[in-house]
Amino acid sequence: MIALLLVVLIVSCEDEKYVSSNEVQLSFSADTVMFDTIFTAFGSTTQHLKVYNPYDQKLLISSVRLAKGDVSNFRLNVNGIAANEVFDLEIPPKDSIYIFVEVTVDPTGNNLPMVVQDSIEFSTNASFQDVDLVAWGQDFHLIKDARLKTTTWTADKPYLVYNYAYVDSGEVLTIDAGARIYFHSKAGLYVRGRIKAMGEFGQPIVFQGDRLEDVYKDVPDQWNGLLLFSGSHDNIFNYTEIKNANIGLQVGNIEDEGYASVELSNTKIYNHAYAGIFSLKSKIKAYNCLVANCGFYAAALLVGGDYDFYHTTIANYWGGFSSSSRSTASLVLSNLLIIDQASGGSVSYVGDMENANFSNSIIAGNIRTKNELELGISDEAVFNYSFTNCLMQLSDTFDISDPDYFTGIIRGADPKFKDPYEKMNFELDTLSPAKDAGLKMIGQQFPFDLLNKSRMGDAGPDLGAYERIEKASK
Repeated sequence: MIALLLVVLIVSCEDEKYVSSNEVQLSFSADTVMFDTIFTAFGSTTQHLKVYNPYDQKLLISSVRLAKGDVSNFRLNVNGIAANEVFDLEIPPKDSIYIFVEVTVDPTGNNLPMVVQDSIEFSTNASFQDVDLVAWGQDFHLIKDARLKTTTWTADKPYLVYNYAYVDSGEVLTIDAGARIYFHSKAGLYVRGRIKAMGEFGQPIVFQGDRLEDVYKDVPDQWNGLLLFSGSHDNIFNYTEIKNANIGLQVGNIEDEGYASVELSNTKIYNHAYAGIFSLKSKIKAYNCLVANCGFYAAALLVGGDYDFYHTTIANYWGGFSSSSRSTASLVLSNLLIIDQASGGSVSYVGDMENANFSNSIIAGNIRTKNELELGISDEAVFNYSFTNCLMQLSDTFDISDPDYFTGIIRGADPKFKDPYEKMNFELDTLSPAKDAGLKMIGQQFPFDLLNKSRMGDAGPDLGAYERIEKASK
């Protein structure tokens, strides 16, 4: 019995030993903890670092600390302890701990992004190791609960919208080429006056959410979107990107009299939770535009209106390769809208569809029914529409025999986009049936595509927003 007890004590003492080598080396999940661009004075999201003990014995880390200590922009939580320096941290054999890192960047008044650096230092026995911390900070213009007078937003540094920015009647918001507009959660831009987003090729204006980490780049519903109230006229979006909202661009509203009007050129509206364009009794002229990958509709044009779309790609591949997540068409045209009431019953709104013209365009997607066009027609109002030289994903049972409505249609063909799913690349592949299929008279009105490529250099203009130019054979 005494011998057995002695053996147990010896084993227990051995179990308590730590790795004693002066050349001990921790393992880390990364050699640098990187933060995407952070707006100054606003705290970052949390990044993490995993610290591994690769040995068969326990490891005692003498200290974990920020090199710059309490003056650092970074903050640590080490294995549940919120402190910038922690002592005598034990890691069991073949186990690990987490260190969580946050950062806040101080405003500097500098328009250019600034780099903020520090490191986490680890002291174990006589061994010293460190992991770099790197963040980019960006000063910005804060727009919070703002009713805007006539003003210009420039490209000097980003704009961050909290809650709302509101352009009142009679006021004009001009946005310069290259400007970046970020919206916090649930924020939006609401226009009763006029907006002129004057982007240029190579210097687009971007509207998106304020989460800049790479993991959020394709996450929809990060902000509310843009709303042009009925009565807001002559709005312009040129070389503009609107992405990752609930509704990208709403044109018009039911509650106000009249209509809204907008011209969209060289503009991309994509990855919205509900719809890319949601228009009510309004006027839109669009050319060289992409409207794509939204939860319900790429474009819904309701309660009538007046619409001209030229060389536009309207494509919905929401949900990836499987189309089971969407039962609504890419494009909906209707001269009515029925709204269910919470108290029961419904309210109907009807308006004349004076014109809905689509020329040299693509209507495509991955819906199960194979019909990416839905028509909602009320006999109580006018319904004028036409599709001319368009590639349209429609089933064989969809009637396109009436030349008053459909001429030169390529029905049901795969447009062969380069990658409409993961990369949202809607340029045409070399075997696309949309190549050279457009009317030249339309192409001549819009001789350059969304990427500023000429449509006039081959047999005919391609359908949609992008022109495919083949390399000359050697």
